[in-house]
Amino acid sequence: MADNSPDTASLIPLSAVPPEMIEQLLDRSFGEDRAARTAYRIREGMDWLDALSFAAVDSDEMLVGTIQCYPIGLLPKKDGQAEARRVPLIMVGPVAVVPERQGEGFGQGLMAAMLDAEARMAAQGSPVFPQVLIGDEPYYGRWGFSAAATGGWECPGPYDQSRLLARGPALSQMPAEGILGPWEG
Repeated sequence: MADNSPDTASLIPLSAVPPEMIEQLLDRSFGEDRAARTAYRIREGMDWLDALSFAAVDSDEMLVGTIQCYPIGLLPKKDGQAEARRVPLIMVGPVAVVPERQGEGFGQGLMAAMLDAEARMAAQGSPVFPQVLIGDEPYYGRWGFSAAATGGWECPGPYDQSRLLARGPALSQMPAEGILGPWEG
């Protein structure tokens, strides 16, 4: 394994990284037009959750990856009409790793750090909300994400329904139909 492997990486709070470095990493990972993606519309105006958002810095102290989690909500629909109260969710992502370091395990390390932080928060009595992301089920399925509960959920923009994934203990209690958007509790 190379010296810059995830074994020698440090995971730090994302808030410890200058915002311009995060933006540069996201541009390199997803392209400069990334803000037009549907995931950005879902979490529009929200700040990431500090306790669940991390950065990976390699042994040369270079930023190689980030994970951000956002408070969002599912606006339930009944008989085709939106209801007034959103159901809280956490949107996982973007999970980003610079292109030249993808496949080295940084994304897996970032996901593990986020899930460990969530478990610690739950053990201290914090509520655990279902999580949702737009991604590939073969990759995110290892952490329990699937499209099984999201077939009736909609997003504010184009998306592939099979890539709208969710996980969480309360997922079975979630509305079968609704529209994802920023948290407006």
